[in-house]
Amino acid sequence: MSARLSRPEELVELLGIPFTPEQMACITAPLAPQAIVAGAGSGKTTVMAARVVWLTGTGQLPPEKVLGLTFTNKAAAELSERVRAALTKAGIGTDAAEDGTRAEGEAGDGEPQISTYHAFAGRLISEHGLRLGIEPSSRLLADAGRFQLAAEVLRAAPADFEPPTNASGDAASFSTLVTDLIALDGELNEHLVTPAELRAFDQRLLAELAAARLSNAELRRVPQAASGRGRLLALVEEYRSRKRARDLLDFGDQIAQAARLARDVPEVGRVLREQFAVVLLDEYQDTSVAQRILLAGLFGGGTGHPVTAVGDPCQAIYGWRGASVANLDDFPEHFPHRDGTPAARFSLSENRRSGGRLLALANGLAAPLRERHPAVRPLRPAEGAERDGLVRCALLRTHAEEMGWLADTLAHLVATGTPPGEIAVLCRTAGDFATIQRELVARDVPVEVVGLTGLLHMPEVADLVAVCQVLADPTANAPLVRLLTGPRWRIGPRDLALLGRRARLLVRRPEADERDAAARLAAAVEGTDPAEVTSLADALDTFVDRGGPDGRGGSDGRGGHDGRGGQDGRGDGGRGGGQEPDDGLPFSAEARIRFAHLAAEIRELRRSLGDPLMDVLHRVLAVTGLEVELSASPQALAARRRETLGAFLDIAAGFAAGQGGTGGTVDGEATLPAFLAFLRAAEQYDQGLDGSLPAGENAVQLLTAHRAKGLEWDVVALPGLYPGQSGFPATPRRESWLRSSRALPQPLRGDAATWPEPPEWTSASHRAYAAEVTEQLRLEELRLGYVAVTRARSLLLGSAHWWGPSQRKPRGPSEYLVALRRHCEEDPAHGEVEAWAEQPAEDEENPALTGPEQDRVWPLPLDPGALARRREAADQVLALIRADATPGVAAGGGARGG
Repeated sequence: MSARLSRPEELVELLGIPFTPEQMACITAPLAPQAIVAGAGSGKTTVMAARVVWLTGTGQLPPEKVLGLTFTNKAAAELSERVRAALTKAGIGTDAAEDGTRAEGEAGDGEPQISTYHAFAGRLISEHGLRLGIEPSSRLLADAGRFQLAAEVLRAAPADFEPPTNASGDAASFSTLVTDLIALDGELNEHLVTPAELRAFDQRLLAELAAARLSNAELRRVPQAASGRGRLLALVEEYRSRKRARDLLDFGDQIAQAARLARDVPEVGRVLREQFAVVLLDEYQDTSVAQRILLAGLFGGGTGHPVTAVGDPCQAIYGWRGASVANLDDFPEHFPHRDGTPAARFSLSENRRSGGRLLALANGLAAPLRERHPAVRPLRPAEGAERDGLVRCALLRTHAEEMGWLADTLAHLVATGTPPGEIAVLCRTAGDFATIQRELVARDVPVEVVGLTGLLHMPEVADLVAVCQVLADPTANAPLVRLLTGPRWRIGPRDLALLGRRARLLVRRPEADERDAAARLAAAVEGTDPAEVTSLADALDTFVDRGGPDGRGGSDGRGGHDGRGGQDGRGDGGRGGGQEPDDGLPFSAEARIRFAHLAAEIRELRRSLGDPLMDVLHRVLAVTGLEVELSASPQALAARRRETLGAFLDIAAGFAAGQGGTGGTVDGEATLPAFLAFLRAAEQYDQGLDGSLPAGENAVQLLTAHRAKGLEWDVVALPGLYPGQSGFPATPRRESWLRSSRALPQPLRGDAATWPEPPEWTSASHRAYAAEVTEQLRLEELRLGYVAVTRARSLLLGSAHWWGPSQRKPRGPSEYLVALRRHCEEDPAHGEVEAWAEQPAEDEENPALTGPEQDRVWPLPLDPGALARRREAADQVLALIRADATPGVAAGGGARGG
């Protein structure tokens, strides 16, 4: 093709972009393998698009000879649009679709092919899979189908199947087993380990452990995990067998099989290298071992093919889902020149997003990461932005005060001209989402909850999911406790402990009477041997009149929208009837009524478990009254919660229909147990499995820090900067192969060399190994903090508190909040410490625990006038019920609000 560019200056003139010398060096680099370490906000997408223009404009190759790969459909679409726009601006035409649309991964004549890594692997399988015996007609099985098929395998497990135990030694529940099965299958694929190799390793490990002296509980947990892994592996093999029988492949299968093609069939690599003269790999720090083997097998391994990998090891935050930051560090060795010399390495360090003062803070935070990754350079601001960027931080006395400070600050920003859509609240976990949403709505600030993980922590969704968990699993004690103690049923601790005691008596496991209520309840909630599991649902069912036509006993004694009823309900006494055990447990009259009604409700709902997923969800909403209550309320908070509930139902509908990246169902309808397992996996990994992003409405975005990667806002708020499991940074944690049956043993991992050496079987060695792993996970948490801090353009807010809503020990500031305070105190121009509460005295108690109990309301608070009217209506209904009461039926208290 003819050359249209000859000098870098012409590229600047054509595109109208003042490229930095660093950027220009990457853009105009020779046709050879190279790694670009691109810092946050350094314009990596712009550089990749400009490199395509340079290579095509100088006549080195035509546009269709370019392959670009990234992770999400959104990122692929953005990169494709940038490349197409740059080529058009440079006068290098492409044959785009007439209507401007094209399927993901599909390129027109004369333009680059840009797609996701998964779509590329799928295409590879469809074109070359027969070389491995994979039929081209194989169907893609995405999340809905995976969880549905795994649930099918579990239901068909032999009667003598013994579930692996969790880290606490308790038997795993059904939904947990589904998630664990899929997790182990995924890890085997990510590291190209066969079931036979895993079984052989664990057999050798068990033989070695049998001869060792396991001196503490942690060491004795290792053989339990290994033997449990063997039992779980049998399910994985059956799961894979069923996939093969139906010609199904999931995303993990696609990557693993494509990697085997690239590794074992050299002809495939030759074909791809002829087809694509240049390859661009985006977000390379997030690739897995299998993806690295796939890409190196096709384009690396001494071929010297012009591959450009772009990424930032300081933003490698997806290790929990199989990503290996070592891929970017080791790129020069995996993709060497033809003569064997390592590939070149370039850096982009000028950040054009954030002000210089914010970058100084980020650089200080990331100093330990740069020690691990020498190719990373400190970020520097664009010319003229050296003195831009402010930090404001606060340490408040209580959690409620912190939430109030955050909401007041954001409301003031919105009132003084900051668009709500230019503000984001980034949390380490989604636990505070409901509180933050409520506080912002109360101040008339529009807010959007982003992502499935966030939705699961909203009270209206959490209650719906809890009911579904109880319906699907009679041993789901924790979700049932949530319902019982919630503001709808309002069961007090005394009656709840008695219910736990009855549950144990039903399985003939008596406990000493002197045990306190909290311990008895904890014992009921904990899992046990599935043959003798303590089921609060079974105990609840004893309060239902089995002789009645509808299985109900008593009157409507449930707590309603007005928050009445429960342990302190106003209703008349009377038992709900039924055939209770003769255990003499002194339940309160009000609790008996509520137990009876909840049990009858659960029994009625269980009759529809075989119905389609969406029918089950809507029936739960109708029976519990949640949907009606939200629809009937005129409050702004109710409107937001209706939107939240609608967003969750949209995800469920996509799951059921096999759409939106979650589907690909197997035969028949998606089932409730499969959907619950999918939700469990999403919540367990916090970031979630869905790829949803902010909808673009002009509202404050509320999302987790993981989901914020690649996004930016003028203002970013980081609440919850306290140490601990739910704080930021969070206490490092990861499923360890020494404790969990779902985790692949480290020596079998493709990146084993990047982890500490496995321990010897002594207490000292095990402790040292655990400490090294914890330090490695701490660095990954630091990467997440670095990502969060570098999302802000002009203002960063950070806050924490001493007293949490239910903690007996104070929390205080984490190292991140201390760094923000130190940054502000170094120079008044850096920002402001708005509040810094003193540390509580040693003997001080949490005011949230010592103050008067707050009245909880469901699903929304009512103003005093509405509450009075609703109670008056409830009293009139109760009076009519008492007047018409028939023998054997007692009137209840705390009528449900209409």
